[in-house]
Amino acid sequence: MTNTLIAKAAIDRRLAEIISPVIEDMGYELVRIRLMSGKTTTLQIMADKPDGGIEVDDCAEISNAVSAVLDVEDPILDAYALEVSSPGIDRPLTRLKDFDTFEGYEAKVETSELIDGRRRFKGTLAGVEGDEVLLNLPGEGGEEVTIGLQFDWLSDAKLVLTDDLIKEMLRQRKAAGVLNEDAFDQIETEGSDETEEKT
Repeated sequence: MTNTLIAKAAIDRRLAEIISPVIEDMGYELVRIRLMSGKTTTLQIMADKPDGGIEVDDCAEISNAVSAVLDVEDPILDAYALEVSSPGIDRPLTRLKDFDTFEGYEAKVETSELIDGRRRFKGTLAGVEGDEVLLNLPGEGGEEVTIGLQFDWLSDAKLVLTDDLIKEMLRQRKAAGVLNEDAFDQIETEGSDETEEKT
């Protein structure tokens, strides 16, 4: 059974059942799946490596494998576009282990039911205890208060984009040999030149 943070609607859960084994066999993990209808129907798949750091080539590989399986299973009636992406820096938190992995970082969490008169919480992740997600919230008088929310109560959760989070992600990518600082400096320089020309 796929949890609702990964796949909310019934069709999303059905698609997750088809797609998860394919992605996992390739060494990746399904972070989130959504079938979005609009002018065109889009199947959005968010995937990651177990230790993070998914790249564009990985997304292309996943896209090819998922397309092949969906062509055979054919669970989507309408024509659709397939989008495979990484979770990004301010990623959604969809698995219990995500709340442990990103302990110490700020997050926004929503619950499906009212908890003490509210559904939305913003605080610092304090890990997990059993099936509970621990969150440090600012309390009265400036001291933090730690609350525990059952993982099953959550309807949405994501990291908040902060300087600390950006620094940590850049550090991880550099340590993994993914980030070429010279290329990053070059992009930054080119971007600032363009800004100067416009003024």
